[in-house]
Amino acid sequence: MNLLIAGCGDVGSKVAKIAVQQGMAVTAFARSGDRAAALQGITLLTGSLDDQDHPPLLPTKGVEVIYLIPPPGGGIRDSRVSTFLQNIKEGDEPSKIVYLSTTSVYGDCGDRLIDETWPVNPANHTARRRCDAEEQFRAWCAVRHIPLIILRVSGIYGPGRLPLQRIQNREPLLDATISGYTNRIHSEDLAEICLKALERGDDGDIFNVSDNEISKMNDYFNLITDMLGVERLPQVGLDEARRVMSPLMFGYMTESRRIDSSRMFSKLGVKLKYPTLLEGLKASL
Repeated sequence: MNLLIAGCGDVGSKVAKIAVQQGMAVTAFARSGDRAAALQGITLLTGSLDDQDHPPLLPTKGVEVIYLIPPPGGGIRDSRVSTFLQNIKEGDEPSKIVYLSTTSVYGDCGDRLIDETWPVNPANHTARRRCDAEEQFRAWCAVRHIPLIILRVSGIYGPGRLPLQRIQNREPLLDATISGYTNRIHSEDLAEICLKALERGDDGDIFNVSDNEISKMNDYFNLITDMLGVERLPQVGLDEARRVMSPLMFGYMTESRRIDSSRMFSKLGVKLKYPTLLEGLKASL
């Protein structure tokens, strides 16, 4: 099997490593080769989908694609997905695409349990760009008759992905009684899930991706500080949080989603290396 990983950062590098071990011929496309350069057995291409005048020519013909490139900042459209798709010539289509979206496309869902049938309701520009990317892939793949699988991924954590700077700076959390529910997935498990989606996912499939352990953002931070042996972060009310937090962090703290990932487990046959946050954090710290 030939695999193109579009976006070879933290998760993409993990996907590439596993894919090579499984005997795949892997091409990785990244803005820079800092992470991917250390990987053995892959073909590394560097460039940017922001370069509209000189877009990269990627080897897409007949290959399977895992697309992990995040949208650019600003606006409600993912121009990088547009560039990627517009530069695939007729006859050079991939055989299958897996796109990594996020559970933020569901918006604020309160305490309801959300499966893949729940309608999208993006509450901010970041989530709207993800919805736009999903729609672009759907429309393009429908016309070209290319199977598309969408992974809606919850908060990713793992080595190098923990909020240690925020903890060091003693930045406050929203009071636990009013903060929202959240889900997470370890980066190593996510890499395995990407390849499972390629192997077992069918056209039109959407999978929520999380470890199915529902908690609050406060629980996440409290567990990290407890494991580090430092004092837990202070908690503030809604008005104070709005004043001292960035809009992005305020959104993380106030939006609430209880994600149901049972479809991922049943159809893809996923077995997590880190099924609980405690196990994942022990390995990450």
